[in-house]
Amino acid sequence: MEGIMEFNTELYFITDSTPYDRKEFLFRVEEALKGGVTLMQLREKNRTTREYIELAEAVHEISKKYNVPLIIDDRVDVMLAVDAEGVHVGAEDMPLALARKIIGPNKILGATAKTVEVAKAAYEAGADYLGVGAIYPTTTKVKTIITSTETLDKICQAVPIPVNAIGGLNPSNMDVLAGIPIAGVCAVSAIMKADSPRLAALEMKQKFEELKTQKKG
Repeated sequence: MEGIMEFNTELYFITDSTPYDRKEFLFRVEEALKGGVTLMQLREKNRTTREYIELAEAVHEISKKYNVPLIIDDRVDVMLAVDAEGVHVGAEDMPLALARKIIGPNKILGATAKTVEVAKAAYEAGADYLGVGAIYPTTTKVKTIITSTETLDKICQAVPIPVNAIGGLNPSNMDVLAGIPIAGVCAVSAIMKADSPRLAALEMKQKFEELKTQKKG
């Protein structure tokens, strides 16, 4: 962890460019950043390597303007090509320890966990944060395995790195997270598909701030 750049996972925005042309997609990304996104992941499952790199370069130019670290989903090569701030490695992607070896000690390495055992193993392999879920069914993945809030809570207690809740979250259903010491929430559709990504991001951030006060009270 030594030498890792500082990052804040309070409002972690994960993109989905599928329904949009390039101009509209980049506009929505910037609007979300204006709304207070603190960490952003570019997730592209259906692009060629060249297309992924070209889009990542454009997104990185925008994210740098707002001092928000850019995480690339799955693809260590794309992360290195655009010098993004980090990479997120899923359960079926490159082994975490190998990803850490390739990206070095100063880049952010994210991982996905659905059990305490996987969370501990991910931390030991070098993960800097964890995404845990899905808390609710989601439209962005074909197979959604629901993670209970009890498991989420246990994972938070089990590892000393930031843990984020993910999966179908929006301001109207986040109350189930009250009292759980998560570091933040992840959002895809709630921000990406909103009429105003800026307002949607702002509302999610405000709701998370409310949850933090509830925890202390």
